[in-house]
Amino acid sequence: MKNIRNFSIIAHVDHGKSTLSDRLIQICGGLSLREMSSQVLDSMDLERERGITIKAQSVMIKYKAKIKTYFLNFIDTPGHVNFSDEVSRSLSACEGALLIVDAAQGVEAQTVANCRNALNLNLKVLPVLNKIDLPNANPEKVSQDIENIIGISMKNSVKCSAKTGFGILELLEQIIKKIPSPSGDINNPLQALVIDSWFDKYLGVVFLIRIKNGYIKIKDRIQVINKKITYQVEKLGILPQKENKKTLLCGEVGWIICGIKNISSIIVGETITSYIKPAQKSLPKFKKLNQKFTLDFFPTHPDQYSYFKDALMKLQLNDTALYYEPDMSKILGLGFRCGFLGLLHLEIIQSRLEREYNISLIVTAPTVGYEIISINGKKVYIDNPSKLPNMNNIKKIREPIAKCNIITPIKYIGNIIKLCVENRGKQKSLVYHQTQIMISYDIPLSELVLNFFDRLKAISSGYASLEYTFKKFKTSKLMKIDIFINSVKIDSLSTVTHKNNVIHIAKLIIKNIKKFMPRHQFDIPIQAKISNTVIARETIKQLRKNVISKCYGGDVSRKKKLLQKQKRGKKKMKNFGSVSIPPEIFSSIIAINKK
Repeated sequence: MKNIRNFSIIAHVDHGKSTLSDRLIQICGGLSLREMSSQVLDSMDLERERGITIKAQSVMIKYKAKIKTYFLNFIDTPGHVNFSDEVSRSLSACEGALLIVDAAQGVEAQTVANCRNALNLNLKVLPVLNKIDLPNANPEKVSQDIENIIGISMKNSVKCSAKTGFGILELLEQIIKKIPSPSGDINNPLQALVIDSWFDKYLGVVFLIRIKNGYIKIKDRIQVINKKITYQVEKLGILPQKENKKTLLCGEVGWIICGIKNISSIIVGETITSYIKPAQKSLPKFKKLNQKFTLDFFPTHPDQYSYFKDALMKLQLNDTALYYEPDMSKILGLGFRCGFLGLLHLEIIQSRLEREYNISLIVTAPTVGYEIISINGKKVYIDNPSKLPNMNNIKKIREPIAKCNIITPIKYIGNIIKLCVENRGKQKSLVYHQTQIMISYDIPLSELVLNFFDRLKAISSGYASLEYTFKKFKTSKLMKIDIFINSVKIDSLSTVTHKNNVIHIAKLIIKNIKKFMPRHQFDIPIQAKISNTVIARETIKQLRKNVISKCYGGDVSRKKKLLQKQKRGKKKMKNFGSVSIPPEIFSSIIAINKK
């Protein structure tokens, strides 16, 4: 075990994590030249298209130092705040972390958050200044910012360029020197932490594990601590090539296959032990992250419901931050209420469902969860506006407030303060660090989850960065808007907004519905209501046939008779006719909330 090093690579988006991972694999011979490609660990099509890491990827490589050969298990983690769950799980499997910082871009908010997570887990953090080959790189200034903002020493930091390969050998030597070898005892009962899992249609569920104590070999019978069901290990090995091995030893990270088809048999975060000589105590579980918002997914074709459910189960196996539960709409039928860590997380899951499983979806507008205090004092938590009681029966609505830390160059501070105020933010602190400022605000979560991040990047030319966490629930003046089409309440279009924005949001929703709603043979009223009060209305005019086109002159009473007959028919249609609602209406509501 003294020759093993387990570490994660953490950084903000675009600071060069995946390129650095490529270079480590290349220098240590983890893959042949034929197998190497740019961002080799970004195996998902979506990762390559977007240029970001979505899934944490584990790799074992051999580094031949001057005297010994070392086994390096490292995990390339996502840098975007929406995938912080992947980072947390990866850090739990390691003794150290490489903190990658762009020598030109400098410290960013997510860098600070990830580093603090690593320090809270008592990991050894090794700072790495990447991209020093760039003409605008300023490693001295960035080093000082890291010491001032994060509070870690830069004395043993490494300067490198993942692109050119400069400094990579020095980095490997520092990993050996600074990151401790794993603790544990190979003679103790098996304790293996499940840190990830995915579904293979031929092999069943594949588990990625970190062995803390003992060892595991092929044909061993294993079980989850405190569960009675046992499984036999059929295959095991290491990544990135899924190389088969006969045994995984204490301190190693690898994969196992037990022929399990039931997706919920072993859950990420549980501890695996031997059936014959079981350990008595589980390893510490991962901290569960709460979803930032929820929304409804409905399959366009109702007969796909069961297939859709299986798809969500398989995605959750690979993404523990995804939450879902069955839901039903009177208009859209059976679907699922799903929770996400952010808008990018939603986009990735939706894209994977449509690409990998060929499921066409109707997506409703996102909403955060609220604490509702009724007139009789009862407290309930509601994350679906359609389930909100009548406003007349509500005493208080308490909304979630997030603590936001923003790091920005000084010249953008004015625009950023204006953005925070527009989103009902309350300033808590403002600290200057040479050419950068770290500003802290309390902002309602509902204002953050949709387009705050995009607007922040736009007004700061991409230089400002954001990190936020839930802080508390706070009483606010919120109101529920219900939408009625042809006098029928459309539950999936209900939304909650601040009292000051009610009329504006209601009018936008009504106008968008009118824009996408097809005309029928009768007038269709579209209304926005609070309780029973109409606050906005539009009418889609009827399609009308010219029933008197064949009447050439003659008695006017004949024309009146035809018009009266048409009028009676239209009235009957309005009373008994059904209105079809196109899926575009629901996506248009998401666009409104992003404005």
